[in-house]
Order: sequence, then structure tokens, then C-alpha cells
Amino acid sequence: MDILQTAQLTLSPCCPDDSADFINLELDPEVMRFLNGGYAVDHERTEENATFLMPRGTEPYIWTARRTTNNAFVGWFCLWPESVGLAELGYRLRREDWGQGLASQGAFALVDWGFKSAGYETIVATTMAVNQGSRRVMEKIGMNHAYTVAYDGPDAIAGSEHGEVWYEVTRSQWTRRQHAEIEAGLAEADRGEFASAEALANVIAKYVKPDRPA
Repeated sequence: MDILQTAQLTLSPCCPDDSADFINLELDPEVMRFLNGGYAVDHERTEENATFLMPRGTEPYIWTARRTTNNAFVGWFCLWPESVGLAELGYRLRREDWGQGLASQGAFALVDWGFKSAGYETIVATTMAVNQGSRRVMEKIGMNHAYTVAYDGPDAIAGSEHGEVWYEVTRSQWTRRQHAEIEAGLAEADRGEFASAEALANVIAKYVKPDRPA
């Protein structure tokens, strides 16, 4: 798996040294609100019926997200293969790092990697219908609401009566969106309407990144 870079984050394949940070995420009731109803995970016993990931640093397909400037732990992202050509996006961030665009940065980078390097044809993501924050991340990076299903968890969670939403994006949709955004930026620059050369460069850099070693 590759190391991925965003404007503020470095995403690296997880390792055992990340275990304590992962566990601390699960101790925050707000982080767990839409996963188990807002209960800190009891790590003294095995959560046999858990329907959510509890990584410990040895799992494949999970990237640890840290701030590039100081290596501070932010959370984790995953792109889990469901079948040939299909993967599911997931993410979990510290509450202190919410509302700063970091979830969108990491999710965008991982979906982009999934299409360009891992060869997936479709990437999906799911959350509770009432989880507006997570839904905004999915929509912001270009995923589309596909359908809503009844909540299928072992225990009722506040808002679960509204069901779970599934979002998806295909490789062709992803590519078209990238081309359209770059072309729009170039057209604005030609008309002298783009905010600055730096702003245009940021749009292009969002999609055109140098290769990084595995």
C-alpha cells in the first residue's frame, strides 16, 4: 500500500504502534455515536457482535492519518475490498479534528488511489441517514446517494429508524469530475477570472500528484 499525501495529512499503512491511538478513538462516546449509540468500547471483552471496524494496527487496507507538520494522530481511513472491482470507504477521526476538512481530504485521497492504483471500478460508503457530517464528506468528494435501507444493527441507535444510506461513485464518474474541474479552472484562468495562479495550481495539484514509493 502506498503512502498518501494531502494538503495537511499523511496517510500511511497502519502498524502496531498505532494501536493505542486507535483504541482511544473508541473510548470517545461522540466518535462512537453513529456506530454503537455512543458507548465507549469495552476493551476488556471481545466485541463479538460489533458491526464496525476496531483496527489494532495489523489489518490490511487501513491507513493511519497524521498531520504532516507534527505527526499528530488524526484518525484512520480504510478502503476495504468487497469483491473484485468493488471497495468500501470508511473513516474515523478524533473529535478534536472534526470540522476542519480533514475527513474530506483523506477520503478524497483514498478514493483517488483506489481508482488510479488499486484498479477498483466502484467505491461505496455507508452511514446512518441522520449522520449529516459523514454524508457531507461523501457528497463533498463526489459520491452520489444510491439508496437507503432499513438499519440492520444488533441494537437500536437514536435515529436508526431513518435507516442507513449508501453512497457510491464509479471510476468513470470520478474521472469525468476531475477533468471537468480542471477544465473549468483553466477556462477561468484564460478569462482572467480565477482567483490567482496559486488557486489554479491547487486545483491541478489536487488531481495530479507525483508518484510516491510504496
